[in-house]
Amino acid sequence: MKSPLLSLPGAVPAEGVDEGVAAHYGDLFREQRALAEGTGFVDLSHRGVVSVTGDDRLSWLHLLLTQHVSDLPTGQATEALILSAHGHIEHALYLVDDGTTVWAHVEPGTQEALIAYLESMKFFNRVEVADRTDEFAVVHLPAGSIAEVPEGVVVRETPYGRDLFLPRADLESFAEKSGPAVGLLAYEALRVEHHRPRLGFETDHRTIPHELGWIGTAVHLQKGCYRGQETVARVQNLGKPPRRLVFLHLDGSEVHLPPAGTDIRLADEGPDGRKIGFVTTSVRHHELGPVALALVKRNVPLDARLVADTTAAAQEVVVEP
Repeated sequence: MKSPLLSLPGAVPAEGVDEGVAAHYGDLFREQRALAEGTGFVDLSHRGVVSVTGDDRLSWLHLLLTQHVSDLPTGQATEALILSAHGHIEHALYLVDDGTTVWAHVEPGTQEALIAYLESMKFFNRVEVADRTDEFAVVHLPAGSIAEVPEGVVVRETPYGRDLFLPRADLESFAEKSGPAVGLLAYEALRVEHHRPRLGFETDHRTIPHELGWIGTAVHLQKGCYRGQETVARVQNLGKPPRRLVFLHLDGSEVHLPPAGTDIRLADEGPDGRKIGFVTTSVRHHELGPVALALVKRNVPLDARLVADTTAAAQEVVVEP
């Protein structure tokens, strides 16, 4: 779904899964600084929007999600996962309940598969699930923003800012009042800075929540049964995850960033050494320079010197080994 804000001056379209919104509007570092200072907004209108209505919506979702939502207070933001039977991450949902409806935004293009799964689990529960992507656009206001939220708009307020479920027809008029527009690359740079994982970027087909630090924020360890819970409990109580998320400070003298999927090796073993992980997201940060998130094997020493292909990298712990 192509955003009308791609017609704004300087807009350069994003690519890949984020196609449809602007990667930037001509000045990446200026846009990052604006977000960090609490000004501007980010067009996330390519993300999927799903709603769940009905008297049983919270108790029903509580049975399916990794998060405790049966008593979710009105207006309180949370995030949750849906796991496979083996505990691997399949969906990530960013939720809020407005008193009558649970609203969630999800990764672009994942809403159809999510809705298909939710529909298959309705049984006799009094719930209705709907794809609202055509009607509503997600817009992000950074922490500290004093931009006015239009009356009646559902808001997810988090430590990182506010996510608005804005009527799609109002996107252009909102942009006129709430600028400057900030591109997705700036948003991603701050996400990496804050060590926040993203489905499809920090995850692959075998990722479990413990590897990314999603225990506690998206996985509640004291709630009732849900699909994949046995794996979560077993790893939490009896073992350790096979991999862990790390934050990498990359050699700033390199011209090119190592792209997602770049193999990580121990520097001491040279270019033919064994692969011990891979880059998941790499960005240029306005203060930190080139940085990245990566998944590495749990037993990689914390003081080990790493290389991402040929780029030297120093690790910072996100998930404890």
